[in-house]
Amino acid sequence: MSILIDKYTKVLVQGITGSFGARHARLSLDYGTKIVGGITPGKGGQKFDDTVPIFDTVSAAVKETGATASAIFVPPAFAADAILEAADAGVGIIVCITEGIPVMDMMRVKAMLSKSKSRLIGPNCPGLVTPGYGENSHGGCRIGISPGYIHKRGNVGVVSRSGTLTYEAVWQLTRLGYGQSTCVGIGGDPINGTSHLDVLKMFNEDPETEAIILIGEIGGNAEVEAARWAKENCTKPIAGFIAGATAPAGRRMGHAGAIVGGEEDTAQAKKRILAECGIAIAETPSSMAQTLIERWGK
Repeated sequence: MSILIDKYTKVLVQGITGSFGARHARLSLDYGTKIVGGITPGKGGQKFDDTVPIFDTVSAAVKETGATASAIFVPPAFAADAILEAADAGVGIIVCITEGIPVMDMMRVKAMLSKSKSRLIGPNCPGLVTPGYGENSHGGCRIGISPGYIHKRGNVGVVSRSGTLTYEAVWQLTRLGYGQSTCVGIGGDPINGTSHLDVLKMFNEDPETEAIILIGEIGGNAEVEAARWAKENCTKPIAGFIAGATAPAGRRMGHAGAIVGGEEDTAQAKKRILAECGIAIAETPSSMAQTLIERWGK
């Protein structure tokens, strides 16, 4: 099993004819992802790479293909409307890769999605991967921009605000012989669709996931909220890493949401609280997988 997506998930790509969307659509197809359609207004009826049908609207694509997930590669000014179009069409999993969406736009999206059955991953995220089996994990599902070849099928769930640190944790696990059930990049913007806590709950309920790596950073209290829930409810070993230990208060560092604004927003405070909640703390990015393995006892 896995969470959110698997090899049967039917995926749309909004913005499939743009250079970025096209590149990653091809990589996902090579990975074995069932990309069943692309969306580019005005290009409906054409085909992407002579195989994937292109539609003018998400609703038309869903009606024709039965897609349940969508990857959004749309410029920031139009990304909020693309998310809402997918939700209005009944897409269950919406993965928004776009960085730089205005905060006011995301406030509107958040309010609208609260009345919807759709789940948003992102924005400003690398997406998610459920690895398949065999060479290059063929037969898995890759939605977004994560490098598929570093993944290996297994029992560790990964959830992260950072794309690069997601890749680092995955590659460390794979090199040590430990595969992943699903890897979820939730994004680093101040307003996003899915939190650490949301993903932690799914991993806790997933029978295939036996251990978890949780990667956070300065800013907000999402990691603390997840850790406090895990202390009371999670039965699986967790290793955590918090980026931004040297960041000065009040200055944004990298992600739009990575800014220390309160007492529990600092890396030091988050690490202390996570440790108090029973989460093993990796002191450096290079030790994330090893820290989990030691806590896991495998």
